[in-house]
Parts: sequence; C-alpha cells; structure tokens
Amino acid sequence: MKENMSKNTKEIVFYTNPESRARIVRRMLEEVGQPYTVKVLNYNGEMKTPEYLKVNPLGKVPAIQHGDLVVTETAAICAYLADQFPEKNLAPPLDSPERGTYYRWLFFAAGPVEMANSAKACGWNLEDNLQMVGSGSHDDVLKALELAVSKGPYICGEQFTAADVYVGSHISWGMQFKTLEERDSFKSYVKRIEERPAFQRATKLDDELSKS
Repeated sequence: MKENMSKNTKEIVFYTNPESRARIVRRMLEEVGQPYTVKVLNYNGEMKTPEYLKVNPLGKVPAIQHGDLVVTETAAICAYLADQFPEKNLAPPLDSPERGTYYRWLFFAAGPVEMANSAKACGWNLEDNLQMVGSGSHDDVLKALELAVSKGPYICGEQFTAADVYVGSHISWGMQFKTLEERDSFKSYVKRIEERPAFQRATKLDDELSKS
C-alpha cells in the first residue's frame, strides 16, 4: 500500500479471504497503490452474517466498498479500479483501439475461462452440452486464450492492464490445479505477471494472512 497520490480520496474497504479469488483484487489494489482497509472474513459464517449480506447478497468475497459504492465480482472490481485511478494507466484510453481488446479478454477470462476451469475441476463434460453452455469446448478456450497472451508481453501489447491482473491469475491457478494445460506461452506470460512488484507484495500479504 502506497501513499495516496490520487485526487480520488474516498476510502476503499476490501472484504477478503486469502483462500479465495480475492487474491486477484489484492493484486489489483497493490497495482493501484492507494490506501485500503482490509476486512478478512472466514468461511465459518462471517460471510453469511446479515451485515455482510448487505454488502454482497451472495455471501461471497471479494467485494470492495469505495465511499458509498459497493462493487462485487472480481473482474468488475478490477475494471472499476482501473477506471477510478486512470493515472495508473491500468486500462487503455476509451478512444484507443486497445480498449476493445482489453474488454474482450478481461471478460473472456471471467466467462469461458472461468467456466472451463470450473468444469475441469468438477469433472463436468461440457462437450455434450456446448449449445447449452455457450462457452465453447475446453480445447477452443485454450486456443483462444493462447492467442490472447501470445501477441505481446501483455494482453494490450506493451501496456500492462487490469486484464493482465485477472487473466494472469486464472492462467496461473489453472496450471497449478491442472485445469489448464501447461503451455510455454502460458508459463512465460504468467512469469511476467508474477515478476511485478505489486504482485509480489500482494502475494506476501495474502500468504501471511493464510498463516494467521
């Protein structure tokens, strides 16, 4: 967490558990570099309290509260933070052709990649129900994902964005838990993401939380 250098001074409250997708939001928060308050919720009922269900009716983390506004869903939080702190250059400008690329792969990871990983982990066979699922076969998802990470160091070429925070996390976990094939393009892409100081700070903070 760094000194507040933005005009956007509303308090950020981060609801998390280090054993969850909230690690992605922590990485995004560290990239943004604004102060934030951490509220850790356990899996023994704290996410289902009436107080927290007002924040997220699903009783899940992550969530953030930025001033009076609550944002849930990991990809949405990443996109929101990128737009709230434009000086960090974590999203292409609205009038840039890369903005479409940014949206495309950020939400591809939140949809088809998430579905492919979950299906593989749960042993679901999507091949028999592709028209119903709408996410494409597992092999097709891998081919598209490889295309996304092979054109440059990052999703949007030379510019690191919130899409890389999100996509990189899902590829890393997919390879770790064997739901995504370990391809050279995936490994080199993840290596670039994990070398970033913000990623390393976030990982250290969450690893320490996991031990407490």
